[in-house]
Amino acid sequence: MNPADFLAQSGLIIVAGKGGVGKTAVTSALAIAASGAGLRTLVVEVEGKDAIGSMFGHDGLTYDELTLVHAAEDHAGVTARTITPDDALLDYLSGRGLQRISKRLVSSGILDIVSTAVPGIRDILVLGKVKQLERSGEWDLILLDAPAAGHAITFLRSARGLADAVRSGPINAQAEEVLGLLNDPARCRVVLVTIPEETPVNELIETAYSLEEDVGVALGPVVVNGVFPELAGLDEDPLDAAEEAGIALLADEGDLLRESSAFRRSREAIQAGQLVRMAEDLPLQQLRLPYLFTSELTRNDMDHLAEVLVSTIEQLPEDGGA
Repeated sequence: MNPADFLAQSGLIIVAGKGGVGKTAVTSALAIAASGAGLRTLVVEVEGKDAIGSMFGHDGLTYDELTLVHAAEDHAGVTARTITPDDALLDYLSGRGLQRISKRLVSSGILDIVSTAVPGIRDILVLGKVKQLERSGEWDLILLDAPAAGHAITFLRSARGLADAVRSGPINAQAEEVLGLLNDPARCRVVLVTIPEETPVNELIETAYSLEEDVGVALGPVVVNGVFPELAGLDEDPLDAAEEAGIALLADEGDLLRESSAFRRSREAIQAGQLVRMAEDLPLQQLRLPYLFTSELTRNDMDHLAEVLVSTIEQLPEDGGA
């Protein structure tokens, strides 16, 4: 499938997954891939983390837009920003001619009081701003780096809860408009991220069905991050391999190599079992990204992951596998 067609199937992609599975790295790689495919891309972060900015050599994101990838001959450009409930409320009120009282409301802590009385109001403010950005037409693709899986479900459920709880007025109107965004596959879909281990896969499957049944949002292919490539020769005895190569091993090196080979074989076996189980229990295509043996991801790492994503997307059937 053409990567540009795949990535532009909806104007908003929400990237969600259990904490620690590399969700933010996948969001960044998707952004680079989309920009390289000719799509003007906006990355939105909603939890106040600094990871996305640092991966591109910048400090933390703010409410103002920050260019991560400049538009050039081979890139349409990537911009990023964060959205907080307080900033979204200021924006909402200012847009309705209430600039004078908007900052007083935020600084007084009134939002904290209201959010206690009306659960979901903070999330709907953020989603409402995302909806406004999606409608603006300024971007070909918006990538939302969602909260970790448990909060992501609550985050995306907020619109339904508020629409049911508040039957009229601007809150109801905002909730209904957000629901219209979330429930329209041409406008929004969720890409779930996991790693090939039992607990993350369990949570992925549970989250996927909950999002479909409780939120009604469309799911794209699953991104399986941190996949170990298969290594040949793991079953060969290291002493025999060394002798064949004309290399002399030190005293303990043979035992260490055997232990390393056994560990790698066990990891590959666990990985293979989880990939098969996920395919059986969740009928979604898998986009697999390699494990990167580094403690800190750089822009070069993001470019590499983006290249893998593009080549993997190109192998999807024309319906996108969703």
